[in-house]
Amino acid sequence: MRLRRVLGNGLCSDRHAAHSIDGAAEWFLVCMFEVTRSEPLGHGLDTTRGPGEGGESRRLLMVGNFLSGHGLARGVGEELADRLRVVGWPVVTTSDRLNRWARWFQMMRVVRQHAGWAEVAHLDVFSGAAFLWAETAAAWLKRRGVPFVATLHGGNLPRFAARWPRRVKRVLSAARVVTAPSRYLADHMAGSRRDIRILPNPLEISRYPWRSRERPQPILVWLRALHRIYRPQLAAEVVARLKRELPGIGLTLYGPDKGDGARQDWEAAVAAFDVGREVSWAGGVPKADVPRALSGGDIFLNTTDVDNTPVSVIEAMACGLCVVSTNVGGTPYLIEEGHDGLLVPPGDAGAIAAAVLRLFREPGLAGRLSVHARRKVEAYDWGAVLPQWMRLLREVADGGSASMSHGSMKENDSHGGTKTRR
Repeated sequence: MRLRRVLGNGLCSDRHAAHSIDGAAEWFLVCMFEVTRSEPLGHGLDTTRGPGEGGESRRLLMVGNFLSGHGLARGVGEELADRLRVVGWPVVTTSDRLNRWARWFQMMRVVRQHAGWAEVAHLDVFSGAAFLWAETAAAWLKRRGVPFVATLHGGNLPRFAARWPRRVKRVLSAARVVTAPSRYLADHMAGSRRDIRILPNPLEISRYPWRSRERPQPILVWLRALHRIYRPQLAAEVVARLKRELPGIGLTLYGPDKGDGARQDWEAAVAAFDVGREVSWAGGVPKADVPRALSGGDIFLNTTDVDNTPVSVIEAMACGLCVVSTNVGGTPYLIEEGHDGLLVPPGDAGAIAAAVLRLFREPGLAGRLSVHARRKVEAYDWGAVLPQWMRLLREVADGGSASMSHGSMKENDSHGGTKTRR
């Protein structure tokens, strides 16, 4: 019964959740690892340190989603792992399994196998059922004495933390350092841990060709996974409201189908609003092709109900598209209304359409947004962010940061500056 509560959907009652890391989760890990203990440690693993860049490297274990091989979006963690390997860091990553439970089992198996090898670990923390992956991995890393950095993801994580405060606090308190990609997430997760460092979601800015949208065409782009929280069907309604005002309007959706009914919602909206000629869904797009996909448009729509600091919006800003986004989660921390993008209330297709029309009716507006957007996201370049990750991981591996929650610290803010927090 106890195991069923842990496995059922990643959520359990507060009474059991209060001890989920030190109790049920560890108990399950021990049982599972006894079953898998005969499996080999790995193949071709380099257990020596490389020279690294800017100092010695550290042996790093990364636990998160590494799913680009299945045609899904390439996450920041995958890019970070590859860039660290290039500069000489020995890195082991997990998991690349598509099935969520197979992914979880592989994560736990790899954590067990490499806990004695790793000098430092990095753990991605998501909300929902995926939180269980972080919960159990944190339990085992703590059990084996491996210092780790936990990175927060997703605009829905603050809601999850409000519902399950003891579970979240236990995971974050076990981490030597907690990072977030935005000021929004750091501020809204302060109740779970106060000393959260900000390391933005980075890009290779040179891969994103910029051009001015001073005279935009009504060519719209939407780029996210097709998930109901992102409201892709709202984009179809926006086109329906604009097609009389903007002859020749077109919208392309890019993103994989998450299988939660969002694609069906989109198709129903296209039929209901009779915009089949104006819109199309292109499916998922490889990370390397994102700049090309974005560069084909002049206006980027972000119609989500929940958000943190979406990489797709940062990518659109890097290419100089005029961004029209719902004002939710971390987007107002990223976009300054009227300066480098336009913000509208969530769920309001009329407001989104009106914002798009402003780009054509207000002289100079589109050009200013395009220029300022690019300038802002230049602070997100990997050339600036990777050295910060290397310093942090070395610091944690060498025993630093354990007392950071009791003193002052510097954090990079979402605009590339620094802020001291006490």
